[in-house]
Amino acid sequence: MMQNNIVPQDLAKKVFAESGLPSIGKAGIREINKLAFDLEAASGKKFIHMELGNPGLPAARAGVEAQIKALQDGVAANYPPIDGAPILKKEASRFIKNFLDLDVDAANCIPTVGSMQGACASFLICGHANTKKNTILFIDPGFPVHKFQNKVLGIPMEQFDIYEYRGEKLRGKLEEILSKGNIHSLLYSNPNNPTWVCLTDEELRIIGELANKYDVIVMEDLAYFGMDFRKDYSHPGVAPFQPSVGKYTDNYILMISSSKAFSYAGERCALLGISNKLAQRHYADLKAFCGQEVFLRAILFGALHPLSSGTSHSAQYALAAVLKAVNDGTYNYRDDVLEYGRKAELMKKAFTDNGFYITYDEDCGEPIADGFYFTYCYPGFTGADLVEEMMYYGISGIALDTCGSTKQGVRACTSLIQREQIPVLAERLKAFALDHPVK
Repeated sequence: MMQNNIVPQDLAKKVFAESGLPSIGKAGIREINKLAFDLEAASGKKFIHMELGNPGLPAARAGVEAQIKALQDGVAANYPPIDGAPILKKEASRFIKNFLDLDVDAANCIPTVGSMQGACASFLICGHANTKKNTILFIDPGFPVHKFQNKVLGIPMEQFDIYEYRGEKLRGKLEEILSKGNIHSLLYSNPNNPTWVCLTDEELRIIGELANKYDVIVMEDLAYFGMDFRKDYSHPGVAPFQPSVGKYTDNYILMISSSKAFSYAGERCALLGISNKLAQRHYADLKAFCGQEVFLRAILFGALHPLSSGTSHSAQYALAAVLKAVNDGTYNYRDDVLEYGRKAELMKKAFTDNGFYITYDEDCGEPIADGFYFTYCYPGFTGADLVEEMMYYGISGIALDTCGSTKQGVRACTSLIQREQIPVLAERLKAFALDHPVK
C-alpha cells in the first residue's frame, strides 16, 4: 500500500483512464508528457519532468540576434533556397571540418526542419536507393520516433541492443545482419539517446569497414554533438575531434542538431552533412522513385521539397551565426551545456542513495559519462511498471523498451530539472523507497 505518494491513487487512476492509453508505462514521449501535465493540473502537484528532451538553457545569443536582424532585413517575405542559405552552408562545412575533422563541401551541407526532418528525408531516399535492399538497421537503444517514421514510410526495420556487443563483438553482430544483403542503411546516435553510451573509435571503424564491405549507408545522429564531457571536443581545428564514422567510410550522412548543443530547439533548424562521394553517387532506382538519380538531388527534390519546401529562412541565419561564432572560437558551446553533466551527477546520486540503480552504467568498462540522459531502474520492477508507479510520486520518464532496449529501466532527462528541484527529487525517491522496500 502506498502511503507516501503525492498524487492520490484514485485521482491518478482516473486521469490514467481518461487518457485512453492502453499501457501507461509503454506510452510514447509526448503521451507521457501530456499525461504528466494532466496529473499536475488535477492534483496541483508540480512534477519532476524527465520524459522530454527539451533544452533547459537559453538559446545561443548569437543566433537570436542574427535571426532578429534577418527578419528585419525582410527574409520572411522570401522562400528559402531548397538547398539552404549560402552563408549557412559555408559555416556548416567549416564546422564539420573544425570539429569532426571531415571534409564535406558546402554544397553537401543541407538545412532541415530539425534533425527529425533530416532523418525522415534520409530514410525515404535510402529506402528507395536500391530495390534489392528494403530494410534499415537500428543500433539500439535509440530515439523511438525514428522507428515510427519508418513505420509511416512503410520501410522494414531490424534492430539490436548494442549493450552485449561492445568493442570487437560489434563486428560479428553486424556481419551476421549485413551479410544477408537486405540492409540499405543503418542508424545510431552518438552520444546515445537514451543510454548516453558513446561509441568508441574502434567501434566506429568497425561500422565504417562493414558499411564499405556491404555497401550500406550510415546515418550518424549527432543530436548531442560534443556532449561526452569526458573529453573536450569544443575547440575549433584542435584535437580531440568528435568521433565519427566519416573517418572510415564515404557512405555516411551526418545529422547535426541545433537543439541541444546550442539550445535552439524552437526554431527547428538542423543540418544534414552528406559525404562528398555519397552526395554525387548515382542510383538508377532513385530515378524511378523520384525522378532524380544523383543522391544529393534526390534528397533535395525527392524528399525535402515535398516534405516542407525548405527550412525556415530566418532560422538559417540564426544557425549560421552560431556556427560562425563557434568556428571563430568566440563562443564555446560546451561551457553552457556542461550544466547537464553537473546535474546528471547530482541526480544519479539521488537515485542510487535511495535503492535505485543505473541501468546502463558502463561504457566499455569505463563509467558512463554524465550528460543529457541517464537510465535507472528499481529492484522488482520492469521499466514500464516503474514509469507508471513513479507517476504517483510526481516523477515522469519513459520506459527503455520503447527505445529498443533489452534491459529494463527508465530514461531520465536532466535538461528541465532545476538545481533547486534536485532535493525535491531526492525526497520523492526516498518516499518511493519507503513504500517499496527491497526484499
